[in-house]
Amino acid sequence: MNSPQEILQTVFGYPSFRPPQDAIIDTLIEGGDALVLMPTGGGKSLCYQIPSLARSGCGVVISPLIALMQDQVSALRQLGVRASFLNSTLTASAAKGVEDALRSGELDLLYIAPERLNQERTLALLKVSGIALFAIDEAHCVSQWGHDFRADYLRLSILHEHFPDVPRIALTATADERTRQEIITRLNLEEAKQFIAGFDRPNIRYRIALKHNARQQLLRFLKEEHASDAGIIYCLSRRKTEETAYWLQQQGFNALPYHAGLDTGTRADHQARFLREEGVIVVATIAFGMGIDKPDVRFVAHLDLPKTVESYYQETGRAGRDGEPANAWMVYGLQDVIKLRQMMEGSEGSEEHKRAEQHRLNAILGLCEITSCRRQALLAYFGDAQEQACGNCDNCLEPVATWDGTEAARMALSVVYRTGQRFGVNHLVDVLRGAQTDKIAQFNHQDLVTYGVGKSLDNNQWRSVFRQLVARGFLSVDLERFGALCLEEKCRPLLRGEQSIEMRRDIKQSKAKKQTKTQLPVDIDVALWEALRECRRELADEQGVPPYVIFHDRTLQELCVTLPQSLSQFADIGGVGERKLEKYGAIFLAVISEHSSASAIMH
Repeated sequence: MNSPQEILQTVFGYPSFRPPQDAIIDTLIEGGDALVLMPTGGGKSLCYQIPSLARSGCGVVISPLIALMQDQVSALRQLGVRASFLNSTLTASAAKGVEDALRSGELDLLYIAPERLNQERTLALLKVSGIALFAIDEAHCVSQWGHDFRADYLRLSILHEHFPDVPRIALTATADERTRQEIITRLNLEEAKQFIAGFDRPNIRYRIALKHNARQQLLRFLKEEHASDAGIIYCLSRRKTEETAYWLQQQGFNALPYHAGLDTGTRADHQARFLREEGVIVVATIAFGMGIDKPDVRFVAHLDLPKTVESYYQETGRAGRDGEPANAWMVYGLQDVIKLRQMMEGSEGSEEHKRAEQHRLNAILGLCEITSCRRQALLAYFGDAQEQACGNCDNCLEPVATWDGTEAARMALSVVYRTGQRFGVNHLVDVLRGAQTDKIAQFNHQDLVTYGVGKSLDNNQWRSVFRQLVARGFLSVDLERFGALCLEEKCRPLLRGEQSIEMRRDIKQSKAKKQTKTQLPVDIDVALWEALRECRRELADEQGVPPYVIFHDRTLQELCVTLPQSLSQFADIGGVGERKLEKYGAIFLAVISEHSSASAIMH
């Protein structure tokens, strides 16, 4: 069974490939290398799983996440694929069993952590085994400029040196042009075919708002739109993840913290509960989520500004992998910018690295402050042009009110200049509004020409002006002087009256239009849907795997609509391969039959 199409249908239960999956698979089967950029949920894993089954030998997948290997292997075994993993969670005897199976050609796919792959013992093992291909998942981890850098990824060039005739595929969902070049150079993929499948995730609705009372904003969002949904909430600090999770528990949500400071057992338990139970919310630092395969995450929320557009795209991409509507929701404020800049200044990176980080922070700030379509701006960052506005972000659904902020901006820049570029926002606002404070008296700022010229705007409006000037690069924040605002070269034309500026008018968020509950097709019998989900949950619990490993929601929905009466009809359902038909067909047909009989009696 070497035909990719045949493997797709009989093993995975899908009728056809989504371009460019077929071209990538053909490249690898023919022995070529590939670099693949494909959005989360775009079907990257099939691009190396099918060639591993079609070629002789075992496909070796380098994955940075030990905790997720188990679930990926469980899902493959459900399909009848001979899959295993080698990592530090195995006992010596279990690891030896896997090594023996690899040597004797009894494995189709083997998952390995990069740390283990770099060991001489592992290289020696691979050299005496038949290898079909190497797949380097989450390849952006190789980039020292990136948001998920892993030093062990830098040594993966050894694959090219030790196994020059084995095809390699590097895959990621996020890489700008610079990161792409770094992946190619560091992994010796200059000859690889590049497949860039576009970055758009049209089912995700992007929404970004200013922080007023972040917890209350979050609570309203959850209660109104995601009362019983699974989701991820990101915070910048470990302490905040724990405090937020505990507070959400008090509000009646099933919320769990996750960060690198928790012990390994707690982290593993919280991740397992998120994957296997329904309606669990994980409150996490960025340590959580890479490679998470859970398809029904209905929302990703950010309570703090992410460091980069790449981080934001990667983290929000964990929502709606099943293609159903999902929300990417964020609140941010100027304090987030100051906190991120402090972290940046305190890092041990080179000046060049810090400048690159600064550029990336400015890009995410720009995305927040933009008044046009957010999706267009997000995709443009990755070089993916979209001509039409998306119609599925907050700026498209509720166009932003703007005002001519030219005069206000000039006053703001002028007061920064006249106070010596030594003061933070609060004091500058006091000067503009003509406040009488000890600090103003201490520095004689009541004598400045800018004192009291801004009484027409209130404190919040002025803070908005300063925040937007920082976001657009007219002002910068000097962290060594406790958040003092400083003029940037870019502000000269604005100060001289040669340039005008439109600013977004900050308004309290109105209630969002609800859209993100998993919408069941109108003609679905809800009682049957619940019965099928309960059957799936029981099977998953028995086997210790997440419910979606048995069948995705979409498969259950199709069962509700088509109501198959026989195994041959059941085999036509999307996501039902030969092995799952054999294991589960009769069980689910019995549920459908029992439900139909009960319905007939009722009517």
